[in-house]
Amino acid sequence: MKTEQTRKLCIAGILCAVAVVGSMFSIPIFGSKCAPVQHMVNILCAVLLGPWYGVGVAFAASLIRNILALGSLMAFPGSMLGALLCGIVYWKTKNVPFTLLAEVFGTAVLGGLCAYPVAILFMGQKAGDIAFYAYVVPFFISTVGGAILSAIVLKAFQKTGVSGRLAK
Repeated sequence: MKTEQTRKLCIAGILCAVAVVGSMFSIPIFGSKCAPVQHMVNILCAVLLGPWYGVGVAFAASLIRNILALGSLMAFPGSMLGALLCGIVYWKTKNVPFTLLAEVFGTAVLGGLCAYPVAILFMGQKAGDIAFYAYVVPFFISTVGGAILSAIVLKAFQKTGVSGRLAK
């Protein structure tokens, strides 16, 4: 039991580090920094670790990114909702394509809409005015890129047999 928890915690730490380092490779779209690596990590967490580890990794990566000035407050709602939704979908269905779609919907639509109150409360009214209109589209673009990256990585894991050794 402890060995399994230690293994999952180690994988979660590595994926968190990948998300933070990967955020240095962001694409500015409208008012947002789109970091597709975070979305790839969310999906890998969903498949390898489960929804709760995914949310924890998304929160930790968002926090570290904000502390290091590599991200914005918008990283929290987008990454955490996407990680939760895709984690639950994979947990219930074990279907990778549905998991990819859940990450896109959770981050782009739910996370994009939740960015609005976050922008108003913590970034001021002006940021709130643009958040409602400007975050759904950038989150969508970013998360689609991350979903494609994760599909490639998961396919490579499957071909090499790594997914069987890493999966829960």
